Amino acid sequence: QVQLVEAGGGLVQAGGSLRLSCAASGRTFSRYCMAWFRQAPGKEREFVARIDWSAGITYYTDSVKGRFTISKDNAKNTVYLQMNSLKPEDTAVYYCALDSRGYYGLRTYDYDHWGQGTQVTVSS
Repeated sequence: QVQLVEAGGGLVQAGGSLRLSCAASGRTFSRYCMAWFRQAPGKEREFVARIDWSAGITYYTDSVKGRFTISKDNAKNTVYLQMNSLKPEDTAVYYCALDSRGYYGLRTYDYDHWGQGTQVTVSS
């Protein structure tokens, strides 16, 4: 069993910053990739960023490139999402996800473990 626990969400003004964290515990040895997704009210869950757990290779959706940075701390089994220059359209529930099957994908069904989500609200 894998548990993912997110933290760091909150309310911030446009232009501000937040840092999300996701701590993984349990059966985490089969971990190929970790990612952040987000879901705004009335919208589908969308990919934000991912990181290859071994090589550290990162990938971002276009709308966050240059503003968000995904990183990891292997010793702490934790992945982070540093979010700078936040915009109101970044408002969503942010979910951490783990790929234990090696799909390295951008779609929700490429990930088989999910956290409970953390709310990020950006005011204008």
